[in-house]
Amino acid sequence: MVINPVYNLLVVSTSTVHGSEFLEYIKEDFVKFIASDELLFVPFARPSGISFDAYTAKVQEALRDKNIKVTGLHEFENKKKAIQEAKAIFVGGGNTFLLLKTLYDLDLVHQLRVQVGNGTPYVGTSAGSNLTGLTIGTTNDMPIVYPPSFNALGFLPFNINPHFLDPDMNSTHKGETRETRIQEFHQFNSQPVVGLREGSWLKVSQGEIKLEGTLTARLFRPNMDAVELDPGLINF
Repeated sequence: MVINPVYNLLVVSTSTVHGSEFLEYIKEDFVKFIASDELLFVPFARPSGISFDAYTAKVQEALRDKNIKVTGLHEFENKKKAIQEAKAIFVGGGNTFLLLKTLYDLDLVHQLRVQVGNGTPYVGTSAGSNLTGLTIGTTNDMPIVYPPSFNALGFLPFNINPHFLDPDMNSTHKGETRETRIQEFHQFNSQPVVGLREGSWLKVSQGEIKLEGTLTARLFRPNMDAVELDPGLINF
């Protein structure tokens, strides 16, 4: 698959893993990746209904010891200009439908594509990672609002399923597994889907995709058996 060699992406399954604080487990990689003391944060996914200010403050606190100035996109009157001037962009997790709807409503989808296409580092966690794919059709979120399109930013030629869960063989739950839902998606959609387990992330730079962390990821393609992807460079 061809990836724009200008893209610099950190596509993270989750901001928080069990037993650690917000961004703690990935902080060093995050800071090294953005290579900047300024960060534009997009808080529009609003996890648990948190306010934009409170969500931004959470990121500020997490990165305080790294002396990074974090500013929420909502604070700017001219949001397109804020994106144009951003040194690095972080799109946080929460509800993917709400995130994408807000970006469309504010007419910011195109500007994000342009800015990242110019090489600005982009970090996404959870919902923010969903946006890097072709569509948000493989999100785990409830459609609490209805965006005008499910088309995402399209930096990657596949979809992301963050927080990917393997079936619990000891569970009595009889509902669909994550894999079953992705198989349902592939009845109507042709793009591959990468299931990112918590604690894993994709680093995209110089036209290459590298799976980082200690876990494998799961690759789904229509009419093919799912396969495990080992950490390291991904080619498919």
